Amino acid sequence: MLFETVTVPDGEGSLTGELTVPDTAFGVAVLAHGSDSSRHSPRSHAVADVLHDAALGTLLIDLLTADEAAADRETGRHRWDIELLTHRLIASVDWLAVRTPDLPLGLFGSSTGAAAALGAAAARPGLVHTVVCPDGRPGLAGDEVLGQVCAPVLLLAGGRDTEALRLNRQAANRLRALSRLRVIPDATHLFEDPEALDEVAAVSARWFNGMGLAQH
Repeated sequence: MLFETVTVPDGEGSLTGELTVPDTAFGVAVLAHGSDSSRHSPRSHAVADVLHDAALGTLLIDLLTADEAAADRETGRHRWDIELLTHRLIASVDWLAVRTPDLPLGLFGSSTGAAAALGAAAARPGLVHTVVCPDGRPGLAGDEVLGQVCAPVLLLAGGRDTEALRLNRQAANRLRALSRLRVIPDATHLFEDPEALDEVAAVSARWFNGMGLAQH
């Protein structure tokens, strides 16, 4: 298995990520976690571990620099800058497509990372084959972007998170691409229960395997 800390140029500076690719990988997913988190998040690593076991590579990428993340603890400004997050995720997609040219690519975007993932999918239809958005804010991508997404999209929301369910249903109705909204029963905001997070990871692995990457 390949594992390395990588530097991804974004045109103005660089982003830091962790690239892991199993020896028999059938695809690779970029994990664009919520911008108030980091690639060191135990939740992101828990999901990544399940994807690795399912023969899927991962790139855990920080969409904010260390200085921006530190400033956001006071202002929260950058984490809601969907244009900035999308630009940096597109840079990550472009870099990864060159680095792993033989592996189809998917996106896994949570929180505001969901909107960035959909924006990147709309901007790179030839590179992004599928998108998974767990507990995300996909509607922040905007109607125009949602209408341009061609890749199949899986939306995940907790059954007890009524606001997330409402927002994800709205986004699903605005997507023109093949999409599915999967409700995780009894799960709350951010899938805080470990069993709920395990189900999110397992469902995502099956989606990547059966509906997206393995078909390319």
